[in-house]
Amino acid sequence: MAFSRGVDRLNSGVGKLADWAVLAACTISAGNAFVRYGVSYSSNAWLEVQWYLFGAIVMLGASYTLFRNEHVRVDILYSNVSRRTQLWIDVFGFIFFMLPAVLLLAWMTWPFFLDSWVRHEGSPNAGGLLRWPVKILLPIGFVLLSLQGFSELIKRIALLRGIQPAAEVVVEYHRPEQ
Repeated sequence: MAFSRGVDRLNSGVGKLADWAVLAACTISAGNAFVRYGVSYSSNAWLEVQWYLFGAIVMLGASYTLFRNEHVRVDILYSNVSRRTQLWIDVFGFIFFMLPAVLLLAWMTWPFFLDSWVRHEGSPNAGGLLRWPVKILLPIGFVLLSLQGFSELIKRIALLRGIQPAAEVVVEYHRPEQ
């Protein structure tokens, strides 16, 4: 459970960064629109910063979303079964679907970043930014999501064994109507 708590704390902090990235992206987007249409000036660098922030929101926010149990799932079956069955569905899903896919994506995106970093890849647009800072978000995001997947798996197994995780890591479930 200590590993799970540590991962949850890490991803909660990263989730706060993603929250701030939303504010920054919206502010930069509004500023870009004002400057473009108000004073007829445009900057590729500011447009790319905005895109990089959107990438950060998705890649850094995914693990926090999983921690909060707010990810998208199809509730046709899930919401109509007992809590114990929900836990088993989650365990099965994490082991056979989520973790293999996310670990594979983390592994596959590392060379994508590394190539960009080694070549000092830059934007093809005039005044654009380096590409590697946004490309590193891919493996980092998938590693964080993998860690959170392991954390969630640990919590589900603990609940199946009758061990109640600490209050800050308790997962909310959709309970079937009685």
